[in-house]
Amino acid sequence: MSTRRRFLSSFSTFGLSATLLPGILWARVQDAGGARVTPAMLREAARLAGLELSDEEQQGMIGTLNRILDRVIELHRAPADNGAPSPLVFNPRVAGEAVDVPRRPFQPTAAPRQARPAAADDLLFLPVTHLADLVRRREVSAVELAELALARMARHNPVLNCVVTPTPERALARARELDRELAAGIYRGLLHGLPYGVKDIVAARGYRTTWGAAPFEQRVIDLDAAVVERLTEAGAVLVAKLTSGELAFGDQWYGGRTNNPWNPEEGSSGSSAGSGAATAAGLVAFAIGTDTGGSILSPAVRCGVVGLRPTFGRVSRHGVMNAGWTLDKVGPMARHVEDCAIVLQAIAGPDGRDLAVPPEPPPGWDPREPVRGRRVGIVPAVLEAEPDPAVRANTARAIDALRDAGVELREVSVPQSDLTYFIEYTERAAGFETFVQRGEDRGLRRQRHASELRAYHMVTAVDYLQANRERYALMEAYARATREVDAVVAGSVTLTGATSLNPITSLTGHPAIAVPTGVRDNGTPTGMTVAGRLYDEAGLLHLARVIESATGLGTRRPPGF
Repeated sequence: MSTRRRFLSSFSTFGLSATLLPGILWARVQDAGGARVTPAMLREAARLAGLELSDEEQQGMIGTLNRILDRVIELHRAPADNGAPSPLVFNPRVAGEAVDVPRRPFQPTAAPRQARPAAADDLLFLPVTHLADLVRRREVSAVELAELALARMARHNPVLNCVVTPTPERALARARELDRELAAGIYRGLLHGLPYGVKDIVAARGYRTTWGAAPFEQRVIDLDAAVVERLTEAGAVLVAKLTSGELAFGDQWYGGRTNNPWNPEEGSSGSSAGSGAATAAGLVAFAIGTDTGGSILSPAVRCGVVGLRPTFGRVSRHGVMNAGWTLDKVGPMARHVEDCAIVLQAIAGPDGRDLAVPPEPPPGWDPREPVRGRRVGIVPAVLEAEPDPAVRANTARAIDALRDAGVELREVSVPQSDLTYFIEYTERAAGFETFVQRGEDRGLRRQRHASELRAYHMVTAVDYLQANRERYALMEAYARATREVDAVVAGSVTLTGATSLNPITSLTGHPAIAVPTGVRDNGTPTGMTVAGRLYDEAGLLHLARVIESATGLGTRRPPGF
């Protein structure tokens, strides 16, 4: 659809938000050179929108509308692609609410000296600290770990469908280089030689970045995303591009559905589907996911791993697909809470390219930091809304563990909103405008994507800005509701609306973590989410570690893997 035709047609929704266009105007508007907004078009649009405009009012609008049309056409002579940044940068801080960003040391657990496991397949189920100790002492090499990860992916991917593109050439070349460095006394830290994967909306030089969508199946973005650069510098070894739900939505991609290792008959949830499944199945030591409205948290719960959605802006998104640029976050997924702390330390901080990343102190991590005296909010309405008795029971056990550790529990009431989807899809419509205009959306697997992207093109700038003003009011309300607590706990992230903390904390930009709480009778995992203070991921991780120690799946692995 041309810019001119879409602009003229949009008058049929004048005064309305996110409404599909009546077909009558599509037939009336011609895409001929020099076409203008006419009084007849405006009268019909006003009638369809239920507006009463006098002839004088209509005539007064015509000149302005045609000037706007000219400007819009000029804007679209060289339309921006998905990766073009916006100078309108979201800030999760609320005026008048102090944000104390603690300065913490980074002192991870010192792993006890241990022998390597008898079975090589057990290596990638070890905590990062334990695996790092074996690498540092050269009990296992980076090459061996890369080959192991690649072999496990080849063996298990037919069941899981979680790998888009293995990266053996890059992985093995980098692993050999890291082994040489270690032999020369150069040790890059705890991630030195550890294999990992990234969600396939994250660019990696030399390999496809498909965004989970058939129209991009062969597309190569020839750069390393900032998060890949940081992990390369830290010594981690990229072994695969892992599946993303189509355009970062759900667990369905152009190659089918990504499956849950605990029960391959069900999907892994999404959209960081491959990152959750590959981590749970021990195909990688850890993975990188992204989260716009629950895309790290949901697959982490489903797959029984730990998923950390950092504070908005904590990690640069340079080189990552824009789903909603005021909502997108990049974070780690791992089998253990401390693993997430270690990976976040490596990837957090400004890079000069993502303007949303502030110069805050690094997150830090010291597992000896006590949680006694911390104040945690409980939202009874959220916890009681969970329909699954196993989830409720395991969540109650996790809350008991916090209480037993000396955490003070308080009831809180937080605001709820479904505004996330409206803002996200309006931003998606802008990010994918040229994709839609070229008709490439017709190649999408999830057909609702095409209609949603087209429909949200019709949201007016005024309505989008008003939605963000409403968002700020919600941010203020959430800040007031949580002022006296350090974190808020909830049950399953898969609940929506008034029965979940995920939509509101996605809007506000607060960090959240999904941590396993146990299993159901059928052996599939249950999990809960905890939302923390802005930029206090370490404090959030400490609370999650209490839950993990009492109820988690850290020592268990999916059968058959």
